[in-house]
Amino acid sequence: MVEVCAEIVANVWKVVAQEGDVVKEGDTIVILESMKMEIPVVAEEPGTVTHIKVAEGDVVREGDLIAVIE
Repeated sequence: MVEVCAEIVANVWKVVAQEGDVVKEGDTIVILESMKMEIPVVAEEPGTVTHIKVAEGDVVREGDLIAVIE
């Protein structure tokens, strides 16, 4: 199980992956927006997305859980 967490304070601009999606290492899970920059959050390991813990428009802080990949 891999927990994908936010590395910065940002807005969730777009949720790309959905629960049940199979992802490869490097696939984009969500796109964050901070200071008018889009920051992709990617899967660090391949697997199945079992939980998406954010929605578009949410604000995340450093360390907040974004998704779980198994």
